[in-house]
Amino acid sequence: MENFASYLTHPVFKVTRDIISEEGLEAYVIGGYVRDLLLERPSKDIDIVVVGSGLDLAEKVAKKLRVKKVSLFKSFGTAQFKYKDLEIEFVGARKESYQRDSRKPIVEDGSLQDDQLRRDFTINALALDLRKESFGDLVDPFDGITDLKNGIIKTPLDPDKTYSDDPLRMLRAIRFATQLDFKIENQSLKSIQDNAERLSIISKERIIDEINKIILTTLPSRGFKLLFSTKLLHQFFPEMVALHGIETINGKSHKDNFYHTLEVLDNISKVTDDLWLRWGAILHDIAKPPTKRFDEKVGWTFHGHEDLGARMVPRLFKRLKLPLDQKMKYVQKLVRLHLRPIALVKGDVTDSAIRRLLNEAGDDIDDLMKLCNADITSKNEFKVRKYKKNFELVERKLREVEEKDHVRNFQPPIGGELIMKTFGIGPCSEIGTIKSKIKNAILDGEIPNEKDKAFEMMLKIGEELGLKPN
Repeated sequence: MENFASYLTHPVFKVTRDIISEEGLEAYVIGGYVRDLLLERPSKDIDIVVVGSGLDLAEKVAKKLRVKKVSLFKSFGTAQFKYKDLEIEFVGARKESYQRDSRKPIVEDGSLQDDQLRRDFTINALALDLRKESFGDLVDPFDGITDLKNGIIKTPLDPDKTYSDDPLRMLRAIRFATQLDFKIENQSLKSIQDNAERLSIISKERIIDEINKIILTTLPSRGFKLLFSTKLLHQFFPEMVALHGIETINGKSHKDNFYHTLEVLDNISKVTDDLWLRWGAILHDIAKPPTKRFDEKVGWTFHGHEDLGARMVPRLFKRLKLPLDQKMKYVQKLVRLHLRPIALVKGDVTDSAIRRLLNEAGDDIDDLMKLCNADITSKNEFKVRKYKKNFELVERKLREVEEKDHVRNFQPPIGGELIMKTFGIGPCSEIGTIKSKIKNAILDGEIPNEKDKAFEMMLKIGEELGLKPN
């Protein structure tokens, strides 16, 4: 039997060992912590399963460790507390059974073997004994250690039962395969396909939690390809599925926008860990299917996909249970503006166009440029080098214009109150007209972003509108 006592250096293990030895109890560290320990990956949680009451043992261990606050969840038989940088959870060993219309199990007290049987994957069923006489012994009834060494995701029971009982495990299989760069065993992969529609009993909040973890991996495209091939993606994100495929008319084809999106996602993931910038990459072309048109002269077009895509973002966020706050507005802005820097690259990079882009993007201009760089996925190296060089030019111009004109997030130096006071008028449409013309004049470089020049222009526009200063 393999022993890993040398790995169990955290104080909670020694304290638990001493208490259970005194009281004649059985306890084991189990699941993700053991898996990550053996893979030498960092872990934030320690799960300890107790044959008996997890609540009592948690309180005794916490007392020895001088932890004052223990959270007890009596109806679930679990207790947890924070010790230094880790969450420690104690739970009584249990066995579970499921009803078809719910992923919430019927729970009974059980043995360690029962508890390991209810685990999702063999690599998450590994347990290390905390009893003094067998401290660190590996308890591995499903040979999960071999699967760990071979990089295999496999269920302890028949995968049809495991996935049908709790369909969230299908997403977890893909998440672990993506995070750990493991392979899902063939029978398990087929079972996920067969049970994909069972995902309907899982809440969107649970689904999106797993999806976000996939998005935050080093190579998220791997997870999305698995989600697509198993038909799981089809259950909750049909708009992304619709990006898939190539259509050809008269010998003219468009690229596969699904795989293009995944390339952009991987590209952006090399330069940022920001979840919402990665969501910007996922959604930047989301409106290409409904805007797709074929023109005999130019071939395939997707006119307006950036504007329609921006309008789709709130609806998608709402349905997927993503936050409807500044994060959503940030992603919406990236989707709406993602073609603007590319248009600058293709044409003349005028100060006016740069000022307008800076004003609209505001503090998100750097992220927008990262997204646009990631959006270059051509296989033509000459074309890529040319685009990259032009992007460097745009970025240099952005810095120069910002330093000179300070137009990022700017508001015109003339406000509504000053306009009303100068012309002796109340709120009216003329105020909006004056402010808009001054703002456009500054963005177009007709006048500098200074109050005196803006005031002169205000008087001139007022005169054109038939307004007289006091």
